Formats: sequence, C-alpha cells, structure tokens
Amino acid sequence: MDITGPASDAEHSAHAERKEVDLLVTFDPESSPVCSYSLSLARKWLIVIIICTATVCVTCTSSIYTTTYVQMDAEFNTSRLVSTIGLSVFVLGISMGPLLTSPLSEWFGRKPIYLVAWSLFIVWNIPPAVARNIQTIIIARFFTGFTGGTFLAVAGGTVRDLFSDHSIQKPMALVSAAPFIGPCFGPLIGGFINFNTHWRWTYYFVIIWSVVLLVLISVFTPETYHPAKLQSAAKKLRKKTGNDRYQAAVNHGNQSKGRMLLISLLRPFQLLFLEPMCLCLSLYSALLLGILYLFFGAFPLVFQTQYGMNLWQIGLTFLGIIIGMIAAALSTPVWIKIRQYLLDKSKEGAEVRCPEYRLPPAILGGFLTPIGLFWFGWTTRPDIHWIVPILGSGVFGLGNLLTFMGIFTFLVSICWSYNLFFLDFKARAVSTDTINSKTAAFPLFGIQLYQGLGYQWATSLLAFLTVAMMPFPCIFFIYGKAIRGKSRFATAG
Repeated sequence: MDITGPASDAEHSAHAERKEVDLLVTFDPESSPVCSYSLSLARKWLIVIIICTATVCVTCTSSIYTTTYVQMDAEFNTSRLVSTIGLSVFVLGISMGPLLTSPLSEWFGRKPIYLVAWSLFIVWNIPPAVARNIQTIIIARFFTGFTGGTFLAVAGGTVRDLFSDHSIQKPMALVSAAPFIGPCFGPLIGGFINFNTHWRWTYYFVIIWSVVLLVLISVFTPETYHPAKLQSAAKKLRKKTGNDRYQAAVNHGNQSKGRMLLISLLRPFQLLFLEPMCLCLSLYSALLLGILYLFFGAFPLVFQTQYGMNLWQIGLTFLGIIIGMIAAALSTPVWIKIRQYLLDKSKEGAEVRCPEYRLPPAILGGFLTPIGLFWFGWTTRPDIHWIVPILGSGVFGLGNLLTFMGIFTFLVSICWSYNLFFLDFKARAVSTDTINSKTAAFPLFGIQLYQGLGYQWATSLLAFLTVAMMPFPCIFFIYGKAIRGKSRFATAG
C-alpha cells in the first residue's frame, strides 16, 4: 500500500477550496498484498466456484418451479398458463435486479451486496414454501429472481477483480456456463422431488441449499473489488492515526454518491443502445436463454405425449443439454490456444485491443445451435427412439453455451478497449446481456407454440431465429476493431 500525498497538481486544483490536501491511499496492482490479484490461485478458484454455485442455485430455482405444476395446479385450482407466470416473473426479476445491485457493488463492494442479496434470496423463498394461493407464489418469485440475479451480474466483475486479462478465460467460462447449466438441473432435481414427495419440498430443498451457500460466502469469499479495498484501507488508517486526510484514491472527485449511482445506472443502457455490437450480441444471448427457458415447458409436453414419460424421467431428458454444455465448458483450453495463436499472428502489442479474438467459440456455437434444434425438432416422433432427440438437444446445449461463452467474454474484454468511463464500471458493462427482459416472455407462449405449430415446426421456428442471429459473431470478429474505432467511447483501436 502506498500513500501518495500530497495530491498531484491536477487533483490539488480540483480541490483547491479545501484547507488541507488529502493523502491518497493506493496500491500497485502487480505487487501489493492488498490487491485481489495477489490471492493464491487456489483461493481465487474457491471464490469463483462458490459464486458460480450460487448462480447455479439461482437459475436452478428458476426452473425447478416447473416441476411443481401438476401438484400445485391441483391444490390451487389454477391453469397452467397462470402457473407459468411464476416462471416468467422470476426471469424478469433476474433481468431487473442487477440494474440496482451491480452499481451498488461498485460503490460498496462485492461482498456486502452478495451477503445482503443472498440473505434476501433466502427470505423470499419462504413465502412460496408456505403459500396458500398462487398469487403469493408469483409475487415472491419475482423478488426471489430480483435478489438472486445479483450473482448473475456481479460474478463477471468478481472474476475481473481476481484475474488479469490473459488468465481470465477459464474462470469466465465457468461464470458463463453457470447461468445456462443451472436451469437444466432444475427439472432433473425437481422431477425426483415432486414425483416422490410433496411439491413444497421443492422450496425446502432450495432454502437448505441457499443457507449452506450463505455460510460459504460469509466465510470464504472476501472483498475483491479494488476501490472498496482501498476505501477500507483508508478507513483503517484514519482510525489508526486519527488523521482524516487519508482518503482512498478512488474517492477523489466532485460528484456526490447519489450522482455516481445515477450515472452507473445509466451506463449499461448507454453501452447497450449506443454500441451496435453490444446491442446485437445482447439480443442474441437473450434469444438463446429464452429458447432454453421455453424448453422447460416444451420438454414435458413432447416427452410425455410422444414417449409416455413420467415426471422424473422427463427431468432426466435434460441430461442431453447438460452434457452438451459441460462439453462446451471443457473446451475452454482449446479456445485459449486459438486466441493466443491469433494474438501471436496479429502481433498486437496489447492483448486488450483484441476482444474480437474471444469470439471464435461463438462463431462455432452459432452453427451448432440451429443444427441441434433442427435435429431435436424433426426426431421427436414415437417411431424414433427417445435418445435421438436427446442427442440433438445435446448439440443444442453445446452450441448454446459456446455462443454465450464467446459473447460474454467478448463483452468483458471490450470494456478494456474503451475509456475509464466504462472501465471503472465493468461489472455493469459485462452484464448488459442480462438486461434484456424479453427472455421472460418465452415460457408464456412455449406450450401454445408447440400445440399450434406442431412439435417439428415449432422447434424449426426457433432454429430459424438462431440462423438469423448466427452472422453477428462472424461480422464482429472481422469488423469489430473498425466498429470499436468509431465508437464515441473508444480510446484505442
């Protein structure tokens, strides 16, 4: 830790009205033990695993709800469409929660936001467990998603706190996989619970899992955000010395806390709507996630009517997507080597100037996703063995996650090719893909889509949508640098 007082001339002039000049507390990111980069590799991975497990828990909670439909509908005498609203509002909550929690994490730090949000996530899982009507469940589900969505948005910022740009791809692959693999475990776990016991045990299971994770977060997850760590160090120095002149370097500025929070709320929208690459790729990722959530209604319909499967057997059909996504995550070392080859070939001086080199997995995934969808759609027939469409869903899962991994890591890296305005708020910038709430609408029309068009053409329609989005990673891989060079936020090509 370093003390850089008195402040520089520029800083001094910005605070000329003050009687005394602050002593700025800072550290060297490359060597300071205070910096999160200095944590051991094992400790970094432990933090990433805990945060990703929490993300899996949240997204599993979103879809495990679908396995309660039969018992819950009978108890509350509700229609399937009304029950499905509980899934949609959860997804809507996930997309809206980060708008508040991500900016707060960049002011107060990651850990306080994690602890508060996760505690509220546990609290909001209690009303559905004891609910006496569907209205209680729907309202509680929204706030459960709202609080749980913190982990989907802030996790990317936590990984950036811990890992430098050249080593971020492996942990970011895990962060990218968690929001997609988690929902697939929901029907698998919930199928066994709801086939063998009462539907309320679905929520008891989630609450127990969440409490265990709260303990792990409290004990093993330290604060990682560098400005928050500097603020804490400055506070300790003020208390130890009695000198109020010690201030974290990040605290210098003339803007109030309220104004900073307001600006940070606006920044993701600026990045989303003023940067065409971010807008297109966010829409693409929203489509992929929307199709995945649509399948939570489509799979039970298809495999029950076509193959006569019961609830726990239908849950097992999601193993195809799960295995495909795991294969995508395990392919990360291959993409790291491809990126390094591209960097060596381009002879770029700074790796951060090549975010496009993180898009190759999205390019391959863009081709595999519609292949898997067409395969699944046109083999869901009673005269074709059930393993064949499940294999097709595995190809879809592989392509789906490869695409999202490429998009997510690209959005992380693109922050570093823009100026400090976005760099300081990277957690919000890399989570703009969670803003698009259109995903929440997909479950509401899934069953009607499959019943209206038929199983084959309904899936084909989804496949054609992914075909329409498929060119974007290719276009941005080729022309991304030129597009970034024309950005109003760019400082380098």
